[in-house]
Amino acid sequence: MKRRYFSTPLLRMLLLTGSLLPFASCNQTTEPAAVEETPTEVAADTTMQEEGTMQIAEEAEDSIQLRPLAYEEVVDSLTAYGKENPEAHAIISTRFGDMKVHLFKDTPLHRANFVRLSKAGFYDQGEFYRVIEGFVIQGGDSDERTAKQGAYKIPQEFNRKYYHKKGALAASRFGDARNPEKESSSHNFYIVHGKPHEDYVLDIYEKEHNMKYTPEQRRIYKTIGGAPNLDTEYTVFGEVVEGLNIIDSIANEPVDRQDWPLEIVPHKIKVY
Repeated sequence: MKRRYFSTPLLRMLLLTGSLLPFASCNQTTEPAAVEETPTEVAADTTMQEEGTMQIAEEAEDSIQLRPLAYEEVVDSLTAYGKENPEAHAIISTRFGDMKVHLFKDTPLHRANFVRLSKAGFYDQGEFYRVIEGFVIQGGDSDERTAKQGAYKIPQEFNRKYYHKKGALAASRFGDARNPEKESSSHNFYIVHGKPHEDYVLDIYEKEHNMKYTPEQRRIYKTIGGAPNLDTEYTVFGEVVEGLNIIDSIANEPVDRQDWPLEIVPHKIKVY
């Protein structure tokens, strides 16, 4: 088992991430009154400070060609990039196997951003660093990252037909207290593991989120499962179409008190 090393900046952000949980507007369990959980943001620009990681950095720097984006240019830049790069599928490779993902074209900014980072090799330095069985596996970042993408957020692109069923791919974000516009992280994402929910729970979330589930959405939530507490709160921009069992394997990994897997789960992402 590989031992984890954390740089000081990332440790500070992990503590900050933990402090964000009480401000979330969603609920991890089927009981709406339970302790809240939410996919959260982790700092992007961490540095490698431990002996033995410099070789990884040197190899990665040769392949990463990514111009950092400023916040004010995000929409125009991603819109233009999306028109020139129409890829709508991805393969997320892990030590458990591959997940094939379909990216939604009607969430154009999030699709373009995911494609941009993937094609630059940014996500090849990432890992699933937060794992909560029955909820989500969260990836995109790593304490060994050397690539930088700029400090920007992506405007939310909520679409009621996309919901948090098992396998949904969505963008992480900071909580409402510091992010009332619900803008997405520039790079952190999560994939729903979830669990089945009964009708009465779905009724509660419909009222809470001012929405109405279709019969098919209810069927999926009651059988395959998901995380309906996250609906209308986070942008869903894709879904796993092959490899749901890989989500199960990652979700079942032993974790520490901060939900970090005891053995790292790196990912590499290729789009096509």
